[in-house]
Amino acid sequence: MNGMERQLESAIETWDRWGWPRPAALLVTGSGLALDLVPDLAAEARPLADLLPFEIDAVIGHPLTVEVLGGQTPWPVLYQRGRIHSYQGHSADETVFMVRLAALLGATTVIQTNAAGSLRRDLPPGELVLIRDHINLIGLNPLRGAPPAAWGPRFPDMSRAYSPELRQTAGDIAQRRGFELDEGVYAAVAGPSYETPAEVEMLGRLGADLVGMSTVLEVIAARHMGVDNLAISVVSNFGAGITGAPLDHAEVLETGRKASVRLGGLLGALLRQRMGLEAGP
Repeated sequence: MNGMERQLESAIETWDRWGWPRPAALLVTGSGLALDLVPDLAAEARPLADLLPFEIDAVIGHPLTVEVLGGQTPWPVLYQRGRIHSYQGHSADETVFMVRLAALLGATTVIQTNAAGSLRRDLPPGELVLIRDHINLIGLNPLRGAPPAAWGPRFPDMSRAYSPELRQTAGDIAQRRGFELDEGVYAAVAGPSYETPAEVEMLGRLGADLVGMSTVLEVIAARHMGVDNLAISVVSNFGAGITGAPLDHAEVLETGRKASVRLGGLLGALLRQRMGLEAGP
């Protein structure tokens, strides 16, 4: 057993000492998107750091806590408020630690939200966008090295990185709630500086619709372990050079706050449907 496996085994032992149910899914919400989802079904939150073998520092807008939603249902959800970013100096393995922990605990689904810059004028701030594919420009991959063979194949297929079935479900729920969910390609960059106008133009030419600094490493790790992914971006701003306005993290958080009602309603309905508390379409 290597060091990473031992760290995950220790985290599993901590989880079991807490007496929390094994999760069927992991939900991670990003910048300014710490939503109060199905609060009547939530357990008391604990610091995320209690599960981690390395130190973390919170980014503004990221509370970094964990709790279980719907523990008394057949589909408990490990809810992680705030995420671990590689731009904070974390390795790829550290960045995806919680995804691997959730998979080893039995989760078969990972749902993520993030704040993203728009590379298209027809995707204004405040829009919700389903990620259907990605371009990994972070310069890291969590499968480098020698992950245990039991976790998944050495060269995993990524043609269905974002589950078509989960995207269809999310789109159907959005329609029932009175709005349409667009889909797009997410370009993941290292950050933490925002992109230059030239970089924004390049990303658009590469086929990206959105740009951000997260999500993709976790998706790769999840697919490697046979876990399905759903990811929703909240468009927080236009990319540099599209409107000429400067970019600001406070704008990201404020846009996330304004979009949180619609996003929270969507995710809450999706979770309740999966938990068997609401009928599907």
